[in-house]
Amino acid sequence: MNAEIKALEVNNTWIFTDLSQHKTAIGCKWVYKIKHRFDGSIEIYKSRLVAIGYTQIKGQDYLDTYSTVAKLTTIRLLLALVVVNRWYLKKLDVKYTFLHSDLNEEVYMVLPLGMHSYKPGQVCKLQRSLYGLKQASKQWYARLSSFLISHGYNQSTSNYSLFLKHESKSITALPVYVDDIVLSGNDLIEIRNITQLLDNAFKIKDLGDLKFFLGFEVARTPAGINIC
Repeated sequence: MNAEIKALEVNNTWIFTDLSQHKTAIGCKWVYKIKHRFDGSIEIYKSRLVAIGYTQIKGQDYLDTYSTVAKLTTIRLLLALVVVNRWYLKKLDVKYTFLHSDLNEEVYMVLPLGMHSYKPGQVCKLQRSLYGLKQASKQWYARLSSFLISHGYNQSTSNYSLFLKHESKSITALPVYVDDIVLSGNDLIEIRNITQLLDNAFKIKDLGDLKFFLGFEVARTPAGINIC
């Protein structure tokens, strides 16, 4: 919980302020989860501060909602291409995903439990997106897609969650499922380069070879890929 609060403060997620007239502050709560590795062992005990987004008012606290979800058909097709062409296959995880995107709307939130402002009665005015907000996924997708496009990646017209980069004999494919990124292609230099760029911009965790994704265990052998 301390690490989560510290990350939120370093990211300038909010500022303390008085509540504006005709505005209502939404609530927030802590959510706890045990994350497991692909083999079932415990990886981390995780805590996350989330906004109670279901109390947001459409047209006032948010306008549109959208979540970037790679189609399973796309993932299966990509795995087949990896096997046939002997491509590299990696997985990346973005740390504190939604905190990297800005908010276009004016949203206020009550102070998290245990936190106090210098002036009684103040609330948090959100400057960055936060987990639980209706528009959080949409804002993250807008930030990530503009970043990838600025570095030479093209958005697939058949699946907006898939980004491709072609250069001479080099090809790199990057499907996105919210904060999980699969990275594949035949150019290891480009894979390392975009991984470093993503880390510089968003702070990512390089999980190495793809072994677990969307509830599937991905086991790669010289004979091919088995999905369980």
